[in-house]
Amino acid sequence: MSGRPQGCPHLADLDGEEEKETMLKRYKTVISWHMVRRNEAVQPAKRRKIMSPTCGPCQLTLSRPFVCLQCLYTACWRGSHIQEHLQDSGHSFCADSKSGSIFCTECDDFVYDSAFASVHSSTSTSAFERFVPIHKNRQEPFKPWIPDSKDTQALEGADPVPCQGEGLLNLGQTCFLNAILQSFIANPLLRNFFLSDKHNEKLCPGKDCMSCEMDKLFTEVYSGKSGPIGPISFLATTWKSSSAELSGYAQQDAHEFFMSALNQIHQTSKGKTAASCICIVHSTFDGTLQSDVRCERCGNVNSTPEPMFDISLEVNSKGSAAGQDVTLESCLRKYTQPEKLGTMYTCSKCSKASNASKRLSIRKLPPVLSFQFKRFEHPTSDKSTARKIETRVRFPASINMADFTTHGMKPHGPASKANGNHELPYRGPESMYEYDLFSVVCHEGQIDNGHYTCYTRHQDEWYRYDDEKVTHSTLGACLASQAYMCFYVKRYLHYKPWSTPSYVKTREAEAVKEKEREREKARARKREVDTEVDDALLAVI
Repeated sequence: MSGRPQGCPHLADLDGEEEKETMLKRYKTVISWHMVRRNEAVQPAKRRKIMSPTCGPCQLTLSRPFVCLQCLYTACWRGSHIQEHLQDSGHSFCADSKSGSIFCTECDDFVYDSAFASVHSSTSTSAFERFVPIHKNRQEPFKPWIPDSKDTQALEGADPVPCQGEGLLNLGQTCFLNAILQSFIANPLLRNFFLSDKHNEKLCPGKDCMSCEMDKLFTEVYSGKSGPIGPISFLATTWKSSSAELSGYAQQDAHEFFMSALNQIHQTSKGKTAASCICIVHSTFDGTLQSDVRCERCGNVNSTPEPMFDISLEVNSKGSAAGQDVTLESCLRKYTQPEKLGTMYTCSKCSKASNASKRLSIRKLPPVLSFQFKRFEHPTSDKSTARKIETRVRFPASINMADFTTHGMKPHGPASKANGNHELPYRGPESMYEYDLFSVVCHEGQIDNGHYTCYTRHQDEWYRYDDEKVTHSTLGACLASQAYMCFYVKRYLHYKPWSTPSYVKTREAEAVKEKEREREKARARKREVDTEVDDALLAVI
């Protein structure tokens, strides 16, 4: 990808606005075609209406065509036929229908242009919304943000902040804390929440508040100051508010700290209601598992929902049975496959004790998926027998979770097809279930003398954090690392329109209470003054 910060100069030097507008319309058509072909449904008859183009020279049907933006000619990239067309016709630009990337013959590279990037974002999001049957009447259409005069003035006076963030000082075997904090900083939902001042540590009356520590952390990271940050108060608050196991300077488990930190942030966040919790932790990580217990005697299935903040996956130290590499998908398949219960099960339908099997599936996907690979084995209660599983787990840069959801696991056999039901085994288009990798926590070394590091993605760049050391990295290096925890964010987030955010309502209520407290203090001061005057008069008399 071209590294020009100002975009491609040849796109900027097009002859007139009319030519560029024509190319933008053609580019929008290309992106819309791909989104429709990808998400469109469900009826095979409808799929046949979406024709796939062919490559001009080799006449092959193209599932990922490259399209000339100056004449809409389609050809393949692998055979260099699209490059040959651009050279023969004198045209300069073509687009990849899948990724939206634009190739410029003058630059001989894939290039960037802000206008085309904006069209790609709005077109792909609008196309996605057309194919989402869930919450159709409650979802607000996508509107790109356009800065007004006040926003422009504020941005002109703002200092640019490096996108890679800063390193965190090791305060004595606190690499576990630093790695998790870097994943928090890279989490787009947590970042937007705390940078939007939805929890202000200067206005919070609480003591030893973990949400205040998160607010201070984001303030320091985005303050523009250079140099590593020492999370001293964060560590002290962790010691005071968490269990005794996380206190002290001994080596700790990063996943244990992760769960403890989420619990402490939840307890100090606002947003709890009688029905459910809408705090930032639940809004970001909360999902639901479904446990299905099937009676082998009568076939009755008893389903029970279970809360989920992360998914802990078994890692087979001997590899898979077929000798293949261990992958995230294979771990998920093992996690969701049925297993027989070790004890007799009393069925609620037949009321008899019988064998039963249990199967887990994901009933509700959270906005951010957290996976932990169980690399530390403890065969006995004796800590000396603990060992680390060094098996490499391959994980992708993006993952589709549709096959691991409750709806995706429902049987859709020949009987449903015979009845004319050609629907997919899950609700909505596949894009609703797609997640992108944004952070990986790695453990290097052995169980008793290991070290935690972290990879995070900022926009399209990857960085490796080793305590205070921050180095530019690549996606390939991240995918080749020995992952202990992986964090994925949902590609498309649902949101409700026309509703006042809870933090706005909370602030308004607090403002009313604060004014009432000030009036009460004023009345109390007036009563004190009146009392003093009365006492003075009585003394004179």
